[in-house]
Order: sequence, then C-alpha cells, then structure tokens
Amino acid sequence: MSKKATGTGLRTLFLAALGGIAIGATGCSSLDELPPAKPVSETEQLETEYRIGSDDSLQIFVWRNPDLSNSVSVRPDGKITIPLIEDLPATGKTPTELARDIEKQLSVYIQDPIVTVIMRGFVGLPKDRVRVVGEAAQPQALPFRSTMTLLDIMISVGGLTDFADGNRAVLTRVVDGDQKQYRLRIDDLLRDGDLTANVRILPGDTITIPEAWF
Repeated sequence: MSKKATGTGLRTLFLAALGGIAIGATGCSSLDELPPAKPVSETEQLETEYRIGSDDSLQIFVWRNPDLSNSVSVRPDGKITIPLIEDLPATGKTPTELARDIEKQLSVYIQDPIVTVIMRGFVGLPKDRVRVVGEAAQPQALPFRSTMTLLDIMISVGGLTDFADGNRAVLTRVVDGDQKQYRLRIDDLLRDGDLTANVRILPGDTITIPEAWF
C-alpha cells in the first residue's frame, strides 16, 4: 500500500472520528433538561414504606430467644434462612411484614414469639435503585430515597473522575412506559455551584457520565 493511500485512509478515519464527536455533542445538547429541584418543604413527607431487596442485610431479633436471633443477608433469589426457618421469602416486604411472617413460622416451635427486623444494609428492590455508570469516582447502584436529588447522588458516588465530562451526562428515565433521556449539567452543579443544575431523581433512573474529549 502506498504512503499516499495510507495517508488518505488515516485522514478518512480522522474526519469520521470528528463527525462522531460532533454528532455526540449535538445529540446531547438537543436533549431536554429537567427542571431544577425545589427545596424540600417541612411538610413534605419522606417515604416510610421501605421494601426489602436482594442483598439487603438484616438483623433479626427474637425476644428472649438469643439462639434464634441472627444477622442475615437476603439471597439473590429473594429469600432468607434463619434458625428453624428455611427459604422464607423476604424481598418486596417491609421489615414489619417480614417480622410478622417470621413470628408465624416460629409459633410452631415457641409460644408467642416476638420478632423485630432491623435493616443493617440498604440496597432495595431493583426497580427502586438509581444507577450511576461511567466516569463517576465510584459507579454503583444506590437505593432510592424520597426527595433524592442529583447532588445527593454525586455525593454518594464521590463526585466525578478527572476524565469526566459532566455536562454531557445523560439521565435515562422511563416515562409512561417509554424510555426518555435528559441532559444533565453535573460540571455546572459541582464545579460552579449552579443549583439550577440540581434536579430531582426518581426510582429507576440511570445516570451515564461520559469521558471528556481531549
């Protein structure tokens, strides 16, 4: 292959790469932006009905029965096993509901059991998790909390990496059964303190943070 042909091929690849960058930048800037998150009022109620998810950590306390009290993790199949009880479904239940189920099972062996389920580690149901992928310092799936905002998310994942382009980040959300994408301005929020870039987060959201073009 001649040097001229090789040079032409490299030039073509370079122009194609530039075209891809332009398309990516245009596509991101054309996305809708979410409205700024409003301050949480004193009357706004936090969600109290936490539902147990797989990989959650539980402390099960059986009153006057220390041998039956135990710390367990919810298995990927959504069940737990504790002394005297095997394969008890746990996911999708509140801690109180699970405690009543355990009491029912234990009543076969002991009289009038009193059980308390204490949450030790929170992951939550998959549909209630918020996922952060890409150039976050600690990409991960987080349990959703009521009144959660983009700033809360970025604090939880440790901010951005040195290679992140936070203003090209995209939030993917299911709205009325359709998947929609919204532009995020994480650089403006974290580096410039622009609170108009702080938006409300919903359960099931996915935040994708791309690498910057150098």
